[in-house]
Amino acid sequence: MEAYCLKCRVKREMKDPKAITMKNGKPATEGACPVCSTRMFKIGKA
Repeated sequence: MEAYCLKCRVKREMKDPKAITMKNGKPATEGACPVCSTRMFKIGKA
C-alpha cells in the first residue's frame, strides 16, 4: 500500500503494513517508510 512519508515528502510503498483502528473507531493502515523508517498512516480501509 502506498502512503505519504512526512519526513521524505514523497509517496512510497509502506513496509510492514498493518490494519488498525483509530481512537475514533475509523479504520486505518499503519506501516513504516522503507527509506527513513518513519511511521506512516493511510486512513481508510486497506
